[in-house]
Amino acid sequence: MKLCFNYKFALHFSNFLFLLCGILLILSGCYLFTDNKRILLSRLIAAPSDRLNALPQPLLYYIALGLAIAGFVAVLASVVGFWASCLHTYCFLSIYFLSVVVLLLTESVICLAITLWPHCLGISLDESQMVKSLQTYYGVPGQEQFTNAMDLAQTRFGCCGMKSSLDYDTSLWRLQSYGQTNWPVPLSCCVLENAPQPLAYLDPKPANESQCQSLEHLSYERERYTESCLLHLDIWYREQYSVFLGASLLMAIVEFCVLLAIIMSCTGLASQRARLENIQNLTVQKRRRLTALSHRGLVENIYEPEVELRVNSGHSTNGICLGGPSRHVSSEDFTELYLKPSDLHTHRNNASFQPNSANFHAQTRNYLV
Repeated sequence: MKLCFNYKFALHFSNFLFLLCGILLILSGCYLFTDNKRILLSRLIAAPSDRLNALPQPLLYYIALGLAIAGFVAVLASVVGFWASCLHTYCFLSIYFLSVVVLLLTESVICLAITLWPHCLGISLDESQMVKSLQTYYGVPGQEQFTNAMDLAQTRFGCCGMKSSLDYDTSLWRLQSYGQTNWPVPLSCCVLENAPQPLAYLDPKPANESQCQSLEHLSYERERYTESCLLHLDIWYREQYSVFLGASLLMAIVEFCVLLAIIMSCTGLASQRARLENIQNLTVQKRRRLTALSHRGLVENIYEPEVELRVNSGHSTNGICLGGPSRHVSSEDFTELYLKPSDLHTHRNNASFQPNSANFHAQTRNYLV
């Protein structure tokens, strides 16, 4: 019982940790939904992929939705786990085990794909592809999300262009005159006086617009960002998936603990049932043994007096019978064996005065004849 209690305690504890992980996943998904800047920056990472770029929302938006759904499934699975640990049956433990295995496999596949094969998901930070995406999508009507994401990256990281500010010279934004005709770079590449404001990337206000938009290097080097944004995006992407992989690893450890606790509970349940069956078998055998002994005692109690009387009938007791073959037990045997000597003498005297009924009837018939 103590071992079974330990199994139940381990299962309850792992279920509690699994429930906490599910709640944390739901909270993480909700936090990502509210972090608009983080979601917007993920549009740049998925820009080289035509499939991901065609999505109505950035990549992190769907990841946040997936985290919330995974957390909700984990909470439901933990509730099933608490129910299974209370009922302690193979059916609910199997359902709980399969649900945890499905979650673990799904997380493992996604983590491996993000870590080892990011190109399979359309995530690429190749320099040539990122420059091409900038020149194709920035400032183009219908690509407002990409434009705002690029402005956010340039304002936040203090950079200009994917490789350099020269990326805008051959961009559609410059060639199709979607911006100001005399602007070599967007205003978000300039040093802004409203940079501390949260929404400065939507309404950039350069500290010195004329020098920032100058074509001479000596004029704009202090008023324009010159670093590459691709390096900062790569660092930001590594930070994001490091956090994601760390949370997934923690979740996987908890799920492994849950699976181990389920296996231990099934083992404990099997051993407990085996012990109960052994106890029941021993109880049945003991009852059968007691029943057999009681029947044997009853038989001995029934037949033992007759055997003793038959033995005693062959031996004389106070001269009653001096031998001879055994005979059937009669009332005289009981009288001779169990009456006291004085009572036996009185009984014999009284019997001598009683007429023999057979002789009396014979004499009566002879007289009548």
